[in-house]
Amino acid sequence: MGEAEIIQHTHRLFIRARFFFYGEAASRDLAIQIADDVARHWNEPRGHAIIRGEHYEVIFETEAMADPGLPPETVWYNTDPMNNYFRIESFSLPDISFVDGLGSNTGYFKLDNLLHNSTTAAHEFGHTLGLDHPANTDIRGKGQPAIMYPRGTICDPAFQYDPLALPLQPGGTMNPFYRKVLASDIDSLQLHSLRFSASRKAVLGDFSSLYHEKHLPSV
Repeated sequence: MGEAEIIQHTHRLFIRARFFFYGEAASRDLAIQIADDVARHWNEPRGHAIIRGEHYEVIFETEAMADPGLPPETVWYNTDPMNNYFRIESFSLPDISFVDGLGSNTGYFKLDNLLHNSTTAAHEFGHTLGLDHPANTDIRGKGQPAIMYPRGTICDPAFQYDPLALPLQPGGTMNPFYRKVLASDIDSLQLHSLRFSASRKAVLGDFSSLYHEKHLPSV
């Protein structure tokens, strides 16, 4: 979830998001890393949008804070569209990171998904802005995987975990490290269809407002 603001005299459209991370694996350094990673990935294609006939440069601004013991009420009663809340833990029951639906502002991150130059946070941020996984996850012959392709996508060998592996065999699917935000991902946000207020602001996504308890392994 985020807030868009048009700065008309500079022809820039800012999309701003604020992340609050809680849980035992949340830390200040990790929060800063995630916010920086998300902004870097989404600004890389230098996206543009045409709104009401005017051409705008799209710029993503993110900030993040860690509050390991964040009270549930903070999530439940938040009314700021810039705020997103994610629990970070070493263990996740589905063994992946996830958000609570497309266009949501809450979710659960598995710690090791966020390390080693991962694109997981940038991918999940796309979900919070309303983007889904592409319907076709066999993109052999199409080159660079875009950011919203999920783990398990079949791709060209150069983007696999193991470039010598056969498709769908061990190492034969997309390594998320190679995903990138492309100009087409910015286009998919359909920024031209946002309903801007008189103050030239609009909201991307909606409030899911779900607080997550820590997942525990089954006994």
